[in-house]
Amino acid sequence: MTRHPAENTGFCPEDATIVGNTCLYGATGGQIFVRGKAGERFAVRNPLEQAVVEGTGDHCCEYMTGGCVVVLGKVGRNVAAGMTGGLAYFLDEDDSFIPKVNREIVKIQRVNAPVGQMQLKSLIEAHVEKTGSGKGSVILKEWDKYLPLFWQLVPPSEEDTPEACAD
Repeated sequence: MTRHPAENTGFCPEDATIVGNTCLYGATGGQIFVRGKAGERFAVRNPLEQAVVEGTGDHCCEYMTGGCVVVLGKVGRNVAAGMTGGLAYFLDEDDSFIPKVNREIVKIQRVNAPVGQMQLKSLIEAHVEKTGSGKGSVILKEWDKYLPLFWQLVPPSEEDTPEACAD
């Protein structure tokens, strides 16, 4: 599924909230690519969905149990509270991300594992292909510059997966 504003809307899609609160609540599979921001509680209780979005409100990935989420913009507070499964990648261009993460369960690390790097890049490529995202296009064109700006959130259940473990 894709969500993006119509062409020539007069605003920057990356700055607009175009999917509402609780989008993907309990999603059981599939993919969603959002050219724009999501409201609060994006991907809550997400067991299997793969998603790319360009920013979120508070409580992103709360109680997430599986799947994979990529966020290419700013987020609100309390990210990953109760996250027990799945992986999440967050672009942090201004060093504002870390204080917004609920660290009770997840480990925060850079994307060092080659399989994790491939997972992240392939989801951004699909996002650009399906939505025409300008932000995603810039990230892909300057991949070596942007990759070190991503954080990966890893709950204990995923620590030994090839996507999270560089060893």
